[in-house]
Amino acid sequence: MTELTTTRDEQMVLAGSPGSPEERLMTLREHLVELRRRLVISLLAVGAGTIVGIFLAPQAATILAEPIPGPLWYTEPAGGLMLHLKLALMIGLALGFPVLLYQVWAFVSPGLTDRERRLARPWIPLATLFLVAGVVMAYAVLPYAVAFLLGFQISGVIQPLITTEAYFGFVTTMFIAFALVMQLPVALILLARAGIVSSQRLRRSRRYVLLGLFIVAVVVTPADPISSVMMTIVIYPLYELSIRLAARSEQARAAADA
Repeated sequence: MTELTTTRDEQMVLAGSPGSPEERLMTLREHLVELRRRLVISLLAVGAGTIVGIFLAPQAATILAEPIPGPLWYTEPAGGLMLHLKLALMIGLALGFPVLLYQVWAFVSPGLTDRERRLARPWIPLATLFLVAGVVMAYAVLPYAVAFLLGFQISGVIQPLITTEAYFGFVTTMFIAFALVMQLPVALILLARAGIVSSQRLRRSRRYVLLGLFIVAVVVTPADPISSVMMTIVIYPLYELSIRLAARSEQARAAADA
């Protein structure tokens, strides 16, 4: 009995009692339950956003199709319905993104130290702002990209017959590419604050990064040079901004250590 009591006391010390400043260690089952709860909340947020998107899909389709001079066609009986559902889902993902981001943070943050939480917390809302900036940039570039691609038609000889699937697939690829690439500063700053990269290393890699960014822009954007060039023009200043912010973070960390 004494041995059993001692073992339980040791376990309480290792795990930390509920009232102690140390966080209680979670078991694998508790981690899975927490993960399931975060996933359910995320799905509910995306589902609610998708319901809103069903009502906004016709307006979104009208706005996004403005660069096309003629009507869009679909070749299957359910083509119009599928387009509405896809647009509604994309709107739902966009509206639910802040909730998704917070759920990821809420699941990961208990495993971080207090200092790591302080360093990463401001960048959670900033990631949402950069996502919005990427969508706005993609929307601004879209008319020029479409005009460039449609400029290769030959009147009376080569005429475009654009389907809804092809066009909105093109639009979706562009929007996702710009939204993800705009997360570059957030990723670099978090890596710098975690000590994985440094501002000196980022400075030394400028020329290679510029080449790499252009290659990435060509790969991830649709097949038009305007999107690739615009993405590179947008990303490189963000890279320079990331270097400056990483340097400031290193100075603040050095001052705190001193």
